[in-house]
Amino acid sequence: MPGWHDATRQMQQRGDVRMVGIIPEQHPERCRLFMQWKQMGWPILVDPLNLLGVSAVPITLAIDEYGIIRGKNLRVDAAAELDETFLSKSFDPPAGSASRESAEQPAQPAAPSLEDLKPGPSASIQAWRAYGDALVLWGGDDRLDEAIGAYQRVLELDPSGGPTHFRLGVALRKRYDSARRQPNDFSAAVRQWRLALDIDPNQYIWRRRIQQYGPRLDKPYSFYDWVHQAREEILARGEEPAPLRVEPGGAEFAHPAETFTSETSERTEPDPRGRIHRDEAGFIRAETTIVPPVIRPGESARIHVVFRPNTAIKAHWNNEAGDLEYWLTPPEGWQAGQRSLTVANPPALVSLEARKIEFEVRCPENAQPGQVQLSSYALYYVCEDVNGTCLYRRQDIQIPIEVIAGSP
Repeated sequence: MPGWHDATRQMQQRGDVRMVGIIPEQHPERCRLFMQWKQMGWPILVDPLNLLGVSAVPITLAIDEYGIIRGKNLRVDAAAELDETFLSKSFDPPAGSASRESAEQPAQPAAPSLEDLKPGPSASIQAWRAYGDALVLWGGDDRLDEAIGAYQRVLELDPSGGPTHFRLGVALRKRYDSARRQPNDFSAAVRQWRLALDIDPNQYIWRRRIQQYGPRLDKPYSFYDWVHQAREEILARGEEPAPLRVEPGGAEFAHPAETFTSETSERTEPDPRGRIHRDEAGFIRAETTIVPPVIRPGESARIHVVFRPNTAIKAHWNNEAGDLEYWLTPPEGWQAGQRSLTVANPPALVSLEARKIEFEVRCPENAQPGQVQLSSYALYYVCEDVNGTCLYRRQDIQIPIEVIAGSP
């Protein structure tokens, strides 16, 4: 986009051309930050569900004042030719179209009535899918449960629908990022994206959504390594960077790798004899997500582990003591990018934030199909209730990874 913006800057200033973009992004606020960073003021439409059905981007189109596509797959190095091949030409309006003057000021579409779209008991697959789409796009966080239910209804009627699997994954991840989050939403979203990709392995929009959270060996590029630089340059201009509802995680910053590397640290296991008391009261809840959800021998996976205080019993982190420590024991023959990880305590004496760690593992080339358990545990300091006892606890975490037949 920045290349096209620079190449058409004078055309935009003259009013000869208007730039509009569509982005298939799960988190649209990140696009807003990017546009602010590059000082591009033209509108961007967001298509998180891939309603357009495109399999790859970018796609550059030249559209005349009547909404007719006059050029496809344009190259930014040929942008100067737009004056001769597009802007200087006069196009006849299609039969039955509005005049040029009215075409330049299209009516603003109104939000659909969600209640009018709600399907009846014998509604078609198309009606249920359309209802799910509308709920995701227009219903807000409070209607995500219904959107998920609508897509699930579609899959009951047609389990082979790749687009529906993808959209269900989008809705699940959207709920995961909201106050209505369910513990397994992220993991369920990744599985839906994988089911969609299994149906159509040539759909790179779906593939990129998995790679965004996946291991370095499967990444085409770093998805959000520009965020830190963008914020620094925006602040240096005296502006406030556009806020992000969801901050990118480690996988989204990570750069591709050609070979798998294991940790060389000689840190010793913190509780090898298992003497620390277990968190039997459930003060801290651990969620795990494996990306991709299934791997073949020789492939790698990125593991996301999130720790959340159980607010139902008023549990919270005690930050006056040590940091959260995590230890992984991979199965025989498996490689681990890191076996020992820590999450530093924030400055506050107590807190309720989610603490996240990510690491990668690689399956051996001679592994047999089946489920493999990665053994791990976390050590942390936690308090019960506002003035309750502060404790040092251990939580054992078993992470099941499914290995399927075939070569990477």
